[in-house]
Amino acid sequence: MGESVAEATITSWLKEVGDTVELDEAIVEIATDKVDSEVPSEVEGILVEILFEKDAIVAVGQTIAVIETNGGDETSNQSFEEKVEVTEHVAEVQQTIEAASEIKKSPILKTSDSGKFFSPLVRKIAETEGLSMEELDMLSGTGKDGRVTKNDILSYIADRNNLQPVKAIKTETIPLDTSDFVKSAPISVNGEDEIIEMTRMGKLVSKHMVASVQTSAHVQSFIEIDVTNIVKWRAKVKDAYFTREGEKLTFTPILMHAVAATIKKFPMINIAVQGDTIIKKKNINLGMAAALADGNLIVPVIKNADQLNLVGMTRQVNDLASRARNNQLKPDEIQNGTYTVTNVGSFGSVMGTPIINQPQVAILALGAIRKVPAVIETSEGDFIGIRQKMFVSHSYDHRVINGALGGMFIKTLKETLEAWDINQEF
Repeated sequence: MGESVAEATITSWLKEVGDTVELDEAIVEIATDKVDSEVPSEVEGILVEILFEKDAIVAVGQTIAVIETNGGDETSNQSFEEKVEVTEHVAEVQQTIEAASEIKKSPILKTSDSGKFFSPLVRKIAETEGLSMEELDMLSGTGKDGRVTKNDILSYIADRNNLQPVKAIKTETIPLDTSDFVKSAPISVNGEDEIIEMTRMGKLVSKHMVASVQTSAHVQSFIEIDVTNIVKWRAKVKDAYFTREGEKLTFTPILMHAVAATIKKFPMINIAVQGDTIIKKKNINLGMAAALADGNLIVPVIKNADQLNLVGMTRQVNDLASRARNNQLKPDEIQNGTYTVTNVGSFGSVMGTPIINQPQVAILALGAIRKVPAVIETSEGDFIGIRQKMFVSHSYDHRVINGALGGMFIKTLKETLEAWDINQEF
């Protein structure tokens, strides 16, 4: 799943118990943040047990299913039906033992009376640590749809000795959810209106955007950049580039390359905030907002972007954009971004005021490139000419980035792009 991924949600099983599984055949679909992935089998055999049901949140490293391969032990000739019968019998005995123990403590159910869902992992930890169902139901979850995650329950257990005893009184549990802070006005719905359920990704994006506005003090700076030399240079080399590299040279990698170079000059843009401390990131990992077919956005990350030359940046941009459109990104490829760039000009927008991609502290919006009349200064005087220009919008977190730093950043980016050598090689 990648070193930065801690857990995933099972979205659907592609195989059922008793099905034959081929090597590298997909058996389950999982979701991590905004990426859906299929998990292939590493062996051939028969799927004999599924340990986690659909919608369960599973930690990386856990066993989610058991596949029986052609082994050489004495029980290998036992029929699948016999094994299922034995398994069911063992399960019945286990249920009897558990039922007897329930006399002493309340059971940990899959869903509480308040409607909260608890994954098998969370329920197992609760049972091992002796938490009651009432105690578990009071926890506020940070997972999908407010679910209690492994980290939530472990954090609670670690702090439990310092907590006051919980009184057995009926209280209303208030989950930590953005809807508790921002109450929408009631909407009247008549018979002619169409009610559309948000997609899973749409819900994630919605919560992420609201949480970002509530976390960071957003402020924007704008600057206009003359990219005439870049437009002329690209027009001159793009055909030769395609012949040599086999892919298109767009404006995006050129601009991303300049952004990475500018971040290197202003390392305090490449930070994150944790409480009252600032984390200065060593690596420059550029997030690149990409549009999907369903209208949502996803942000694949170009790792160590400052170490790439223009050819390397172009390859990365084209590869990630293509696989994002085809839903082929790996979970680790949307993790650990330190700064994000979004191209609002691809939709015809002149400029935009993007929302910061938490836990980052800044995001840059690239506007459309337009031909405009402009004053051109020369040694012989000023005159009016047609130039290719674009607006750049810089949103940053005013808690840690002041106007001077935010403005100097895009001023330096402007100087870098306007000094583009039209005769340079690629």
